[in-house]
Amino acid sequence: MAPMGKIRRSAARRGFVIVAVLWILAALSSLAIVFSAYLSVSARALAVNDTALRTEALVSASLELAAYQLALSDEKVRPAHGAFQFRLDEASVGVTFTSEAARVDLNYASKDMLTGLFIVLGAGKDAAVEYADRIIGWRTRPVPGSANVEAARYNALGYSPRQALFTHVNELALVVGLPAALVDRALPFVTVFNGSPDVDPAIAAPEIIAARGDDKSANQRDMSGDRSVSPNGTALGLQAPSAQSAVSTAKSSCYRIETAIRFRNGRRTTSEVVIALGDKVEPYRVLSWHDDVEQRHPVSPGGSS
Repeated sequence: MAPMGKIRRSAARRGFVIVAVLWILAALSSLAIVFSAYLSVSARALAVNDTALRTEALVSASLELAAYQLALSDEKVRPAHGAFQFRLDEASVGVTFTSEAARVDLNYASKDMLTGLFIVLGAGKDAAVEYADRIIGWRTRPVPGSANVEAARYNALGYSPRQALFTHVNELALVVGLPAALVDRALPFVTVFNGSPDVDPAIAAPEIIAARGDDKSANQRDMSGDRSVSPNGTALGLQAPSAQSAVSTAKSSCYRIETAIRFRNGRRTTSEVVIALGDKVEPYRVLSWHDDVEQRHPVSPGGSS
């Protein structure tokens, strides 16, 4: 009986050893799976970071080249817009630059200009006048010692108007009474970097040209919401700019630079940066930088536009 007992105890020990080995193998297998997943996530993270770094470097290169092109020209004859292409770091880069004088400055635009813009964008005459008044109220410092009527309009909203210059166009959404849909339509046409109450009609969008002209007829649209176009290229219901109004009255040292990048793997990204031109010591300063924006001014394969 004794040998049989030893055999049983030996078999039991072997069984425990086998179970322990199996547990160790399972633990090692789990560790290998976790480590593999970690490596996979790390590789993807590094790839994303690498793309982000390459994108930033390519956008910076486009800013340098655009600023260099603009610096080559005298301020009086500096181009208001332009475009070019280059290849770098296995990527094709298309760049367009446009003076901020193409946009309506929220800080300096007149009431008539703001009213006209809102009418062109679909607001009624009375509503457009009210929206323009509220923008002016937002940017205007209150008179010391007098009742702050503008601030009282915001009491129910839980915040106060800035009553100083706009620092960002997105502040337009905070102005009391402006519909969100109208703000979205207005954002592509406004800026805080023009620095002038007027625009450069040579590069301004048709909507701004219309707002700059006869705003009484600017809101005449068809039932679909689109302006009809007459044979001479002007929108029906909108007066064509006069010779006097067509003269460029606004210049700006700030430029909006759109950089569209196409990598060799097919990935595309577009960045929009606003710069202020400087001097030989500091050629330019970055005022605004946005990545992954919708491309508005594609550059043709030929290069410049």
